[in-house]
Amino acid sequence: MFWNALALGLSAIRRNLLRSFLTILGIVIGVAAVIVIVTLGSGATLQVQQQIGSLGSNMLIIRPGQRLGPGMSSVAPPFTRGDVQAVARDIPGVDAVAPSNSAPATVVFNNANWSTSVTGSDNRFFKVRGWQFAAGRNFSEGEQRAGGAVCVIGATVQRALFGADAPLGRKIRLNKLSCEVIGLLAPKGQSSMGADQDDLVVMPLRTLQRRVVGNQEIRLIQLSLLPAASTLQVRNDLEHLLRERRHLSALEENNFSVTDMKEIMTTMATTTRTLTMMLGTVGAVSLLVGGIGIMNIMLVSVTERTREIGIRLAIGALERDVLLQFLIEAVALSLFGGVLGIAVALTASAALCGVLDLPFVWRPDVIVVGAAFSALVGVIFGFYPARKAAQLDPIDALRHE
Repeated sequence: MFWNALALGLSAIRRNLLRSFLTILGIVIGVAAVIVIVTLGSGATLQVQQQIGSLGSNMLIIRPGQRLGPGMSSVAPPFTRGDVQAVARDIPGVDAVAPSNSAPATVVFNNANWSTSVTGSDNRFFKVRGWQFAAGRNFSEGEQRAGGAVCVIGATVQRALFGADAPLGRKIRLNKLSCEVIGLLAPKGQSSMGADQDDLVVMPLRTLQRRVVGNQEIRLIQLSLLPAASTLQVRNDLEHLLRERRHLSALEENNFSVTDMKEIMTTMATTTRTLTMMLGTVGAVSLLVGGIGIMNIMLVSVTERTREIGIRLAIGALERDVLLQFLIEAVALSLFGGVLGIAVALTASAALCGVLDLPFVWRPDVIVVGAAFSALVGVIFGFYPARKAAQLDPIDALRHE
């Protein structure tokens, strides 16, 4: 009985190929839209996690002042070397602590020049931020203590000043300071905020303080945690320690801020997933429209084939046979649309990920849900026309012209 109903349903679809294709177009668009949106959203979420992770894994950033918004902070005294030493010495769970300060600068080599940011720190900076060296070395102990005129550059600065030439051993001018390039950092690309992470010059902190900015300020402390450390506990310990060292009373607010990169990663990933779900829901509306289209065409088909239905019922077909035939036809239409939508979605997702420079994330769960949902649409919207066909009176159906 089932196979006979399946054959009759497929035969009806083949008789009206163009109409069947136009009917399933809504399902194709709906399934494709949902899968493409979810795939792109998953790729964007993964890219955000990778980019924030490239800033430094398990990292806390301490700034003077309270963050008021993007690029803004309240005025507060800078940190001291004693603060950095106290954090490294007294806070359990800390792996490395890197003090730093930075300033805008123009770097020049021969006839080439480039506006960038110069950061003063020590070798712990590379460890905390997870930087790898493409060539050269980091700072020696003597260079860090004495403030040697040496620097490490990022890939963007290397391309701007040297092109394809090797930069190691060359002397560049940084504002009025001449320094030797001793290292080249491996490229990291853009951050999740769109900033070029490779556009930087790093030199010993003492060199920056004495010969570039002209003060002893430390405007940033970056620290990495041991794998087993509790981020919440470390943050609490940091607040207590820094409040004590900065002589804040119980009634005064913190004049520093602690940023957890894991929190930023989680927040941005959650935001991306929420937007993906919202857009996916909008795309799913197309499936509803496609389902209504299937119901409409099936009602038209019942009207067109009233006499055929009457003949089947008159020669002994049961109501459930007619119901099954039309229900199978509706589900088949919906499934064909789902399969075609999946094929379109995978092709479009791969192409869009390449254009948008997003990682392609294979989501078999979304594919399965898309196929199942398209079949469910066929059942839901095909049941009423199938039931109407099964309940036709054979005598009235045979009289139908």
